[in-house]
Amino acid sequence: MSESRPPYPPFTPETARQKVQAAEDAWNTRDPQRVALAYTPDSRWRNRDTFVSGREEIVAFLTKKWEREQDYALRKSLWGFREDRIAVRFQYEWHDADGRWWRSYGNELWEFDGRGLMRRREASINDVAIAEADRRIHGPRPEEEYGVELPLQ
Repeated sequence: MSESRPPYPPFTPETARQKVQAAEDAWNTRDPQRVALAYTPDSRWRNRDTFVSGREEIVAFLTKKWEREQDYALRKSLWGFREDRIAVRFQYEWHDADGRWWRSYGNELWEFDGRGLMRRREASINDVAIAEADRRIHGPRPEEEYGVELPLQ
């Protein structure tokens, strides 16, 4: 199999940050097919209370997610790493079909294969209703803000 997605494990502080930013950039495209290519064909996920296995299920999951979570915009921050694993904290904002805005807070645990593809993803996420005026994430992160963490609240 010739698929690969640099940077590769074992991660350094710099390559772990690159991996996190690449994931943020991909997810902000809201393109399920593109996002799924960063995962092994047999990747396993836990996302909240949903369990997903393989790229086909990842695409179906993300398609439904972004139909429900409209105008989704995400920020990820490196929390920690070692060898082939990365821990991430994140926040994203979105609105539902009724126009109510939400901020979702979460943590992810990632495990990669030697080709830099994610083979395991575990995500714990909580949603908080916000007023549209309280939004602080507006589209993809500008390059000059790479590495800048958002406040907890």
